[in-house]
Amino acid sequence: MGQYTIPKHVAFIMDGNGRWATGRGKSRQFGHKQGAKTLEHICRQASDLGVLYITVYAFSTENWARPKAEVNNLMNLLRHYLKSSIKNARKDNMRVRVIGDKSGLDQDIIKSIESLEEDSKDNTGLNLQIALNYGGRDEIVRMTKRIMTDYENNKIDINAINEDTINKYLDTAEIPDPDLLIRTSGEMRISNFLLWQIAYSEFYFLDKHWPDFTIEDLKQAIAYYNNKDRRYGGV
Repeated sequence: MGQYTIPKHVAFIMDGNGRWATGRGKSRQFGHKQGAKTLEHICRQASDLGVLYITVYAFSTENWARPKAEVNNLMNLLRHYLKSSIKNARKDNMRVRVIGDKSGLDQDIIKSIESLEEDSKDNTGLNLQIALNYGGRDEIVRMTKRIMTDYENNKIDINAINEDTINKYLDTAEIPDPDLLIRTSGEMRISNFLLWQIAYSEFYFLDKHWPDFTIEDLKQAIAYYNNKDRRYGGV
């Protein structure tokens, strides 16, 4: 894709795992497992293209409302994924970070997240951010509380707060905003994902379910991105 500008940061709403599976007579859990495999492939291939950051919506604050059995299966899949990610991150020189309210997760999952983040913190390849127990509105609420705590402790001048200040208190501090947001499965909404960060992102929606997403789909999304005139409010 030498003729194209590669977006530095691509965000994914990986939608349609369950529907992909049930359409094939399989369990929704099977779909989520296939979705995890697709993510592994896309991370490697996107890095080869020159993408530097990928952020994925893995489990939202609203997903707790799903049937208990499905939530338990997702948490068990997450446990397996986090453990295998240490090996994969080492092999692929990938840094992995988790955003969201980690306090709402089980202690063993929190420990696995801490181990993965610590083990991969010095890797210099692709930066993968996994949004777990994440909601854009919840992130803004938590950011506001952190700012107020620092204000009460005289660590911040309330009159000096600006966009840069807010960026530093978000889960994505030090991570550039997404250039491109991709959502699979035909839905055309952002579903409470990165509400602050995607203010100037380009959106790309496609009908494919996430397990069927390929590097060719990503290339088409990048071509779409390159056809956009990104003026950021200017002329």
